[in-house]
Amino acid sequence: MQFGYSEVCLAHDPGARHPEAPDRLRAIRERLKRKHGVEYVEGDPVGIDVMDGVHERDYLESVREFCADGGGNWDPDTTAVEETWDAVRHSAGLACWAAEAALDGADGRKTPFSIGRPPGHHAVYDDAMGFCFANNVAVAAQYALETRDVDRVAIVDWDVHHGNGTQDIFYDREDVFFASIHEEGLYPGTGQVEETGEGDGEGTTMNVPMPAGTDDRDYLDAVEGPVSSALEAYDPDLLLVSAGFDAHRHDPISRIRLSTEAYALLTDRLRGVADRTDAALAFVLEGGYSLDVLADSVALVHETFDGREPIEPDGDRSQEAVELFERVADAHDLELELD
Repeated sequence: MQFGYSEVCLAHDPGARHPEAPDRLRAIRERLKRKHGVEYVEGDPVGIDVMDGVHERDYLESVREFCADGGGNWDPDTTAVEETWDAVRHSAGLACWAAEAALDGADGRKTPFSIGRPPGHHAVYDDAMGFCFANNVAVAAQYALETRDVDRVAIVDWDVHHGNGTQDIFYDREDVFFASIHEEGLYPGTGQVEETGEGDGEGTTMNVPMPAGTDDRDYLDAVEGPVSSALEAYDPDLLLVSAGFDAHRHDPISRIRLSTEAYALLTDRLRGVADRTDAALAFVLEGGYSLDVLADSVALVHETFDGREPIEPDGDRSQEAVELFERVADAHDLELELD
């Protein structure tokens, strides 16, 4: 894979005890040293004139000024230092690079993966939250719609936390389909099945809130079932993955029980959707706070594009998952063949 990366993103340092630390990127880079076929690309940073496609301009100006004044606690979870603004610009720029590279034909072993930070999927139209200042994947989606021959973008968010910011930004739009698979009831508490969009965007938001304790089989079936069916019906030109790795069983801040192998399987299934819909495919890093787990999981995504066959999970789909998928299908008028 090609990994979008910038040293500037390391300068955003929210503090020694903060889980969203610069060591996240260092761990990924160290792990990828053991893999062949890894390339790094430093995309250009973007400015307010690009980010205000999905964020209120006054809000972005406030973040810039906040950082210029030395930063501090924006909220109890979201902290900035003086260097954070440049990291925000580079992180959003790397996501735009990933979208552009995919649309330019980078696929297979060249599939792009932006590993910028701070992450983005909690940042709403006019506010920062959940470690996020600019919604990187949303910026990239809007950038593609405005600058490329793209009519429809789909975003799949497999981070354990609901991508409330991405949902907020595109909730009333028909040109972006957003699907989130996340732990039910976890921060920020949004992402119910009934949240499906409004106005022109009715039906273009899909939420699959998985119960605590969900394992590989049910998480994978969420993608193979309602998410894939909806994506194929939507037929996007570009598929962006908000790739968080905090649904892993060893991540410290969630209760979903995925294995590292699950990320190879999820990657394989979404690659299949992109192939069937002839969509360009790119990945954008979100969460993941156990350094070894994060690094191993990103490496396994890379290996999946480098020819490694994922190992299929054992076990049957739970009845609880069947009932959830039926609710999701009903909310979106989908016909699913569920056991």
